[in-house]
Amino acid sequence: MLTLQLVWQLIKKLIPAEAESDQALELAMAALLVRASVIDDVINEAEFARIEEVLTRRFGLSQEAVRTLIEEARHAEAEAIDLYRFTRVVTDHLDQEGRKVFIGMLWEVVLADGRIDPYEENLVWRVAELIGVSTRDRVTLRKAAQERLGPSRRA
Repeated sequence: MLTLQLVWQLIKKLIPAEAESDQALELAMAALLVRASVIDDVINEAEFARIEEVLTRRFGLSQEAVRTLIEEARHAEAEAIDLYRFTRVVTDHLDQEGRKVFIGMLWEVVLADGRIDPYEENLVWRVAELIGVSTRDRVTLRKAAQERLGPSRRA
């Protein structure tokens, strides 16, 4: 008779570790992007549309897959007691350049509604610190996101 632990080990061997790792990264990044969009207590469609856009661009997922990911991220973000659960995954899976790209994604979400709330700015700062992106790079990435999004997004 197979024990539950043995069955789980067999299942884990059938699931490629890389796919599991990719899914963890997708969820962690999506959850942090969702946190950035809701931290100011304003549900903003422009920010959620930007989340869909940056996740599609980053992971090449279909619109349906991105929406499913965002829904999962909403639940994960709502249950999380801190950022570490997500930032640890980002740090473990991305090199320094990838982490900078992610901070740029966060800025794009924060800037999507044309203003930066102090809570949003603080979140980007904390995430950048936790994943090892310097203050200088964080500021440079903010300016680059503002340039990409155009003059109406200069908060």
